[in-house]
Amino acid sequence: MSFTTGNRILAASMALALLAVIPATSPACADGDAAHGKEVFAKCALCHQIGEDARNNVGPALNGVYDAPAASRSGFNYSRALNEAGNNGLVWNAENLDNYLENPRGFLTGGRMAFAGIPSPDDRADIIAYLKQFP
Repeated sequence: MSFTTGNRILAASMALALLAVIPATSPACADGDAAHGKEVFAKCALCHQIGEDARNNVGPALNGVYDAPAASRSGFNYSRALNEAGNNGLVWNAENLDNYLENPRGFLTGGRMAFAGIPSPDDRADIIAYLKQFP
């Protein structure tokens, strides 16, 4: 085996090793199924409204939440923790929504959202796709 062949084998081995440790595209980055997201959103609809006539309820209305700063919906009394997070630059992008929906209390200590979270990455991606439909 020549030095050049050895370098090629080493480079190919390293590339394969990198592929093994780089995670697949996360649901936060993938496009979800908004139609299924509407179904899964039923869990959220106990406290949140979305759509043309949405109003604040136990939780804030979620129109325009995607890519918006945290705690920015007018007329809702957010927790101190969420207000601070918004003031410190938290924006509800796909990654942050995905992490928050997975474990709200783990993502934001001191928040008031009393929801255990959505364990399925696919369901979270679908909810995010659904939220995107309401700018």
